[in-house]
Amino acid sequence: MSGAAAPAGAIRWGSPTARGVLATTILGSGMAMLDGTIVNVALPRIGEELHASVAGLQWILDGYLLALASLILIAGSLGDRYGRRRMFVLGVIWFGVASVLCGAAVSTEMLVVTRILQGVGGALLTPGSLAILQSSFAREDRARAIGAWSGLGGIAAAIGPLLGGLLVQVWSWRLAFLINLPLAAVCVWLARRYVPESCDGQRTGGHPDFVAAALGAVGLAGITAALVEAPARGIGDPIVLVAGVVGIAGLAAFIRVQHRSADPLVPPALFANRTFTLANALTLVVYAALGGVMMLMVLQLQISLGYSPTAAGLAGLPITLVMLLLSGRSGALAQKIGPRVQLVVGPMLVAAGMLLLMRVGPGATYLGSVLPAVLVFGLGLATVVAPVTATVLAAAPDRYAGVASGVNNAIARSGGLLAIAVLPAVAGLSGAAYTDPAALTAGWRTALLVCAALAVLGGLLALGVHGGVLGEEEPKEPPENPEPGECLHCGVEGPPTHIRPAVHPGGAPPAR
Repeated sequence: MSGAAAPAGAIRWGSPTARGVLATTILGSGMAMLDGTIVNVALPRIGEELHASVAGLQWILDGYLLALASLILIAGSLGDRYGRRRMFVLGVIWFGVASVLCGAAVSTEMLVVTRILQGVGGALLTPGSLAILQSSFAREDRARAIGAWSGLGGIAAAIGPLLGGLLVQVWSWRLAFLINLPLAAVCVWLARRYVPESCDGQRTGGHPDFVAAALGAVGLAGITAALVEAPARGIGDPIVLVAGVVGIAGLAAFIRVQHRSADPLVPPALFANRTFTLANALTLVVYAALGGVMMLMVLQLQISLGYSPTAAGLAGLPITLVMLLLSGRSGALAQKIGPRVQLVVGPMLVAAGMLLLMRVGPGATYLGSVLPAVLVFGLGLATVVAPVTATVLAAAPDRYAGVASGVNNAIARSGGLLAIAVLPAVAGLSGAAYTDPAALTAGWRTALLVCAALAVLGGLLALGVHGGVLGEEEPKEPPENPEPGECLHCGVEGPPTHIRPAVHPGGAPPAR
């Protein structure tokens, strides 16, 4: 069946093959996105059944994010070298099998390990979705295909909380993972039938920088472990100290290796562009604030306000709907007037929404307290997410569009990862404190103040972003040593032509 696909770079919009490629990439990336929102809604039931502490719940979320953030850059490089469809299909199969293992977990520790394995699969399939579209479609149809992919992919985010709540109530939180198996099977069938193989002809000889990838993973893992375990064990505990030292040393070594490498995963010269650096710093703090709030909101709604899992999932739905409706227009506005105004105003609106969420406590009504807050919160995200993504890509040279997108995606994941690790301790939540409505509400309000401060910091960082229209500032070209050659292990020669994305309707980097 795999021979039925049209050659890479020749697929035209509206053809049966085009519809098959779109269905494949949307289903694959949407599966990973669905899993994140579904698991958030299922957290209270998981904690109840597995008797998980706050640290256990943190690791259930952070185990997945850690693998994803650590490996997404090396996974993109593997696809470029050895075949994008090959790596995408491997990621989908890996994700499906790991999801079954998650659904079969009988302890918190087992679930954390299987979530890490699931994150490996997510890292393999996430960068492949966009790369497949860029390399498969004819040049004049790529922007349209990417727009359809991001818009329809956003629908997965919209239905995730509702679907998660329904699955948890129908039977168990285990369905939130087991549903991925049939989705993965369909995705693999579609990929083999419709998606052509492609790879980057410039990436020949040698191998991806596995040493750098390992150092980055060790660094993030060590710091995350120290931050999660310190509240329960104490800062002076040997495990916490060793984890912290190993984490800092790993990240320092990663930076050093990148500066000395002839073919780094992250070209250091990208960060010589002030706009690129500031936009990524803004991404880090805003996504940290977002990750912290979304983790605690589902707990607050279910434990302190008595919402069912389905109702808790529906409560945050307006955030995604506002983003779906307004992100495309927000991006178009930034393309006309420049991104700085929206990059300043958006985080401030996010902070305002978080402060309004402080009214959400026992006895609060949805229409009077929850809905106004999530609408303002969603408006802020719609204002900032699309422009910051486009700003990062516009500040990088064209041939590094994929790298720039991967860096921004990894930084967004790392922001959420660190927030989930730190925020419960800052809010005074440890052990089983999250099961007490009074303790949870007090911690919820403290966490909102911290997250609002992070969002404001993001807005202040944006004051230094270039104020012209997107793409006006000439990006600095990192040093390069291109070597012509043939594609490894697949039949396509030459690199794909990267497009400089305008802002697409879904807004956020598909960082699912």
